[in-house]
Amino acid sequence: MNATTTAHLDDTDVEAFAAELDRIREEIIAERGESDARYIRRVIAVQRTLEAAGRAALLVSLFPPAWAAGTAMLATAKILDNMEIGHNVLHGQWDWMRDPKIHSTTWEWDALTPAAWKHTHNDLHHRWTNVLGRDRDVGYTVLRMSQDQPWRPDHLVQPLYNAALAPLFEWGIAIFDLEFEAAVQGRKTWRTLFGELRALASKAGRQIGKDYLLFPLLAGPSALTCLLGNLTAATTRNIWSHAIIFCGHFPDGTQTFREEEIEGETRGRWYLRQLLGSANIEGGPLFHVLSGNLGHQIEHHLYPDLPSNRYAQIAPRVRELCDKYRLPYTTGPLGKQYRQAWKRVLRLALPDQETIARAFYPGAPGGLGRRRP
Repeated sequence: MNATTTAHLDDTDVEAFAAELDRIREEIIAERGESDARYIRRVIAVQRTLEAAGRAALLVSLFPPAWAAGTAMLATAKILDNMEIGHNVLHGQWDWMRDPKIHSTTWEWDALTPAAWKHTHNDLHHRWTNVLGRDRDVGYTVLRMSQDQPWRPDHLVQPLYNAALAPLFEWGIAIFDLEFEAAVQGRKTWRTLFGELRALASKAGRQIGKDYLLFPLLAGPSALTCLLGNLTAATTRNIWSHAIIFCGHFPDGTQTFREEEIEGETRGRWYLRQLLGSANIEGGPLFHVLSGNLGHQIEHHLYPDLPSNRYAQIAPRVRELCDKYRLPYTTGPLGKQYRQAWKRVLRLALPDQETIARAFYPGAPGGLGRRRP
């Protein structure tokens, strides 16, 4: 943690900050009710209507207006399904409704296996946000996204990795969630990995069969244009998800942390880490719905299990607390945040001075005789 950011806070200040955040949480829990339930049911209804209408239009997509309308509706439906509905339902934000059809244990989304994602995202990422060595989402094991990550020669091509990851984001995350390295390191059995691979292959087969076989075949003469529309909709969803997630975690102002910095971490220090490791994205109501309300990434990391429709209500209060305790509140428009995230990808693709010193001046400070642990 950047000591200059929080040096003015003593333990009493940190716990007072945490108590005020806890109070916001308690108030929202006490208030949530039928209006919140109506919200998520309405979003689900809109999503399903858009998907049905989009697929129907693509059945006659030889006509260009039908293709454009069908692709746009299906892409929007896929974005809503993944972002505002699936992501948030799988966080347990709506479990309090006790509706078995809208519950984190039963929800199925238009993406690959939710069980592995819930482990790497809910259990690891949100618990260990931006802690190097604990949070695998920092670079997704292939990108160098912090100066404290050792540089490797393959990082030189990480801008290409990232560009390829965006349109294939769903598939990249699915492979990432398998945690191959855990099997290699003996932290999980190969039998478990193969079981997860079978589950992934089964879900992938259903998704591919639905989008790229069944519906194109039903389209008859419009088969090729229907397939292209489905592919465009899925790619649009992937690029959008990638952009929102990178803008929420990697623009200027977000921090990463070393494992030694979180030893004995209190609830208050956990709150600080969530705040300092996240960034908001500015936009209107429609943008926030399409982003899964992850434009309020800071509030989501502080309160991952509160209903997403409440983040807009919470955000001004969190920002007031940041002003009160003289803490940063990183936010900016989508274009700016995305440029900054890409700037980090490009900058950290190159070796830093210590790495160069180790390579060319072995005896110098930071050289081979002073290799970083």
